[in-house]
Amino acid sequence: MKINPHSRSSGIALIAVMIAIFVLSVLAGAFAYAMKVETKLAMNASHETDLQWLGRSGVEYARWVLGQQLLITQEPYDSLNQKWAGGPGGLASSNSPLADVQLENVHVGNGTFSLKIKDLERKVNINNADQSLLQQALTLMGVDASEISYVADGILDWIDADDATHINGAESDYYEGLDPAYSAKNAPIDDLSELLLIKGVTQDMYWGAASTNHSSAFFQKVDRFGNLLEGPAYTAGLADIFTPLSSGRININTASATTLQMIPGVDEVIAGNIIKIRSGPDGADGTEDDMPFQNVGELRTAGMGQQGGQALQVLSRYCTVRSSTFEVEIDAQIGGSHKKFFAVLGRANQRDIQILSFFSKDQ
Repeated sequence: MKINPHSRSSGIALIAVMIAIFVLSVLAGAFAYAMKVETKLAMNASHETDLQWLGRSGVEYARWVLGQQLLITQEPYDSLNQKWAGGPGGLASSNSPLADVQLENVHVGNGTFSLKIKDLERKVNINNADQSLLQQALTLMGVDASEISYVADGILDWIDADDATHINGAESDYYEGLDPAYSAKNAPIDDLSELLLIKGVTQDMYWGAASTNHSSAFFQKVDRFGNLLEGPAYTAGLADIFTPLSSGRININTASATTLQMIPGVDEVIAGNIIKIRSGPDGADGTEDDMPFQNVGELRTAGMGQQGGQALQVLSRYCTVRSSTFEVEIDAQIGGSHKKFFAVLGRANQRDIQILSFFSKDQ
């Protein structure tokens, strides 16, 4: 049987055309995708400056809110039911510029930002902590007694300026033998996460009950069969109790029950009484019926200072009802672009609220 050469050529040409169409379709699709990506990148780049300004606007808004709070003379304290803390505001707020203040979805130009403000006086300043205070914190957290002195000494060695090693601590000669090697800081802690570099401090110990939300597989331990080993269950973490920045005194209106027990003379019962009194009839902090302490002297109602005024004078060195250091988290959004910003503010008075730090984090 003869095959017509013309038919064979037509078949080959058809296949070539189909291949060409397929290749062109792939190229067109790739080009369209690339254009979409480029457009998205260009849009993100154009939004970057706007997001930065939104972040800065959020910080300035937080400064204004914290300044206005000081002008409410009927509230000589900072508490969890006030506007800056995300609460409904005290009774006196209704007659102030803070009456209609919202911290969520604040519109600026073509974008929005939302704020979360936390005072740092709700925690203990770790740079002021001594041996007994560190041991108290570790005991409250539920750290094994055999580990407490090692962790406490390690923290003290990291912070102090000398190279002398506490009995169970560690200085640069220990850290320089690790892989990777590094040196002891021998200076105050600037970022609390530095604790994770210190001998004896684990991820679970740092985060406490929240450790499951932060630990990565790198830090998880497994047995020889590959089964995940559970670490000790801490009732709180170092991150729950300590901060590297604050005035050094604890705000009894905002501190947790665990942190309150860091105050000399405050045990679990008194800490519970403090929270019960300040949270008002409904027993919930940050609601309309809160009854914040207006001064440290009111701790008598929680069982403190029953032996006379001297005890309360001592407490005033450790306690306060007014905060002066605040951490601000700003979530800025323009269209589909998000960016998180963080700032620490130092409030001396209504006109003097300084930005101590400011940085961003992509979402």
